[in-house]
Formats: sequence, structure tokens, C-alpha cells
Amino acid sequence: MPGDTPSGDRVARLGILMLESRFPRILGDIGNPDTWPFPVRIRVVENASPQRVVRDGAAGLLDAFCDGAADLVAEGVDGISTTCGFLSLFQDDIAARCGVPVATSSLMQAPFIQRLLGPRKRVGILTISADLLTKAHLAAAGVPAGTPVIGTEGGREFSRAILNDEPSLDVDLARQDVLDAGAQLVAAHPDVGAILLECTNMAPYARALRASADVPVFDIYTFLTWFHAALSPQDFSTVDPGPS
Repeated sequence: MPGDTPSGDRVARLGILMLESRFPRILGDIGNPDTWPFPVRIRVVENASPQRVVRDGAAGLLDAFCDGAADLVAEGVDGISTTCGFLSLFQDDIAARCGVPVATSSLMQAPFIQRLLGPRKRVGILTISADLLTKAHLAAAGVPAGTPVIGTEGGREFSRAILNDEPSLDVDLARQDVLDAGAQLVAAHPDVGAILLECTNMAPYARALRASADVPVFDIYTFLTWFHAALSPQDFSTVDPGPS
């Protein structure tokens, strides 16, 4: 089936609705099956380009995403995610219509992260575009009011290459854009105790950001590995407990 990544001889519990894009999905990107330590089933949503989903607010695409989710559920997945944090706008609708748990956006981690930090620290968000990430996107994901947001749109590579859906990506420059935005975030908001990456394409740079910003970094990888652990719990009955 076009746009579908089979799970091989293991069961794929997680289905991922992917934007129709041509930019490179490097290791660590949500849309690269090799990113995941478990099988996933990926379905491309036709006409859901970065332009339409991010710049145009995903207008007119709700039914296409809901239909894609329904197809994945029919194929046997037990949970749904998407490859763009801006799709928080569709969280309630997809969850209502597809009948399985749905995790549309990395941003949904924000309230939990904030509880981890306590009252003197707060979570800060890095996004592909602070100008385009609206209050509606944040509210749909339950992001606390006043959460600081910094975008990479002022950089040299990352936002341009992804949003313009370019066929090549300078990974070193893209990484530097993320690191620069992280540095700007913690400099402007010294009370930031953790960084949350809105953009699923930023996950390949999370480790470098953790080292440079010196705060924990949460992203789509942290979210979906947690999500998947509930969809497919560890079978401890097969683990040798060793000597008693």
C-alpha cells in the first residue's frame, strides 16, 4: 500500500501519520523506521505538505488525517501519532474518530514536564517557527500559559529546508540552528529547567542540545517510546531472574 511501511515479522503497535514530504528523514527523525527500537507502521497522508500543515494551519486536512488513522487501526495498530507537532490542533478529533489512543504532538508532554520541574523552573519550547505556532496549537496540547517559545526560523538551514520541503539537508547546519535556538531560549529565560522540542525533525539533535544547554531535553522520541511502552508492555515472564 503506498506510503505504508510494513512491520516485518513483529507486530507494529504504533501507527504514524506522516506528512507528504521529500526532505531527508535522517536517523532520529520520526519518519525513519530505523529510528525506533520497535516496529512502526507509517502512512503518508496525501497532500499534507509542510506548507499546508504548518504555514496554512492544516486547513482542509482533518478528514484526510482521520481517514489515515482509521486505515492504520484497521491494519492492526493500537495507537496513533503524527510527524508534526502542529497537528495538536487535530488531537481531539482524531482521538474521537479512530477509537485508539492518539498522541499527535510532542507538545502534549509540556504539562507533565512542568510537574517534574517544580515551581521555580519551567519548561521551554523550541519550534520550527515561533511565528506560526499559535496559542491555539499550544492550548490544544495543554501547554501551560506563559511557556516560553523560541523558533529556529532565524537560522541558516533547519526551518528553511523543512518548511520548503527541500530534497537535501545540511545536517551540521541544521544541528547548529537547533543549538543556537536552545542557547537563545535559556539565555532569555534563565528559569528554563527543561527543553521540549515541538518539531519531530529536531529529535536527531536532542543529544547535542542536552550537552550544550545543560538541561533535560524532551522530544517526540521520549514521548513515543513512553507511549509505545503502554501499547506493548515488557513481558517479564520471559526474563531469567537469575539466582534468588
